[in-house]
Amino acid sequence: MGQWKSVLVLILFVSSSLAGCLESSVDEAMIDFVVEYESDSGVVIETYVDGERISLEEVEVEFDFSKTTSSRAIETYGLESMDGTETITVDAGVASSLSYAFDEHGIHNVTLFAVDASGVKTSQMVSIRVDLRIDWSEAKTNDPAVLPFNPTPNNGGIHPIAIEIESTVENPSLIDGIGGGGQTVEFSWNIVDELDDTCQSKGGTAEDGGEDTWQTIHFNTYLLHELRIIPEEGQDYLNIQQTVSVLYSSD
Repeated sequence: MGQWKSVLVLILFVSSSLAGCLESSVDEAMIDFVVEYESDSGVVIETYVDGERISLEEVEVEFDFSKTTSSRAIETYGLESMDGTETITVDAGVASSLSYAFDEHGIHNVTLFAVDASGVKTSQMVSIRVDLRIDWSEAKTNDPAVLPFNPTPNNGGIHPIAIEIESTVENPSLIDGIGGGGQTVEFSWNIVDELDDTCQSKGGTAEDGGEDTWQTIHFNTYLLHELRIIPEEGQDYLNIQQTVSVLYSSD
């Protein structure tokens, strides 16, 4: 993924008149709001071994306000989450940047803001695109576990455009390093939604010491889904490597 820098510039002019008995004056405050960040996209990676999640790699974005200037001292930089339930602030006299970690897929809108010494606040919304990748592995199983995935974003935002799946089933030889001793395994791959409807299905065959791979794209991103591998013939133990990617439009 290429890295690039996004820059937001927002100039806010606020004028207030202070009236006296004999004269009036105009006090102008100006904030030149500049925020830089390395990328507006990333991938959350969940890793599973034998059906148990062993790691979660979040997408962390650092927002740099250091180029923001004002006619009055800036006191606070901050970020508000899409639903307004979470606000992060930093003392502008101590730090000029803040980081936010995204742990779920979706198009995440956040509002960045600055507040000066007179209480003037300026803000700008930015969108961060977060895809999801599930890496799944099982070793020596004759009863493959179901791989569940939910393409619906928990933030209630825009749905992804597609789900990419790559699944490899290996039938290792019973005698390490030497072929023979096992049998051919026949099985099927199935993508099943929460209504128990089979969305896609494909048959596979792995000879002793061999493997078979299925690559597909699925476009139903509105229901809970499961990826199932169902052995049909043969009782050999299998090794399974799978990747499920939930992808959003770059637009």
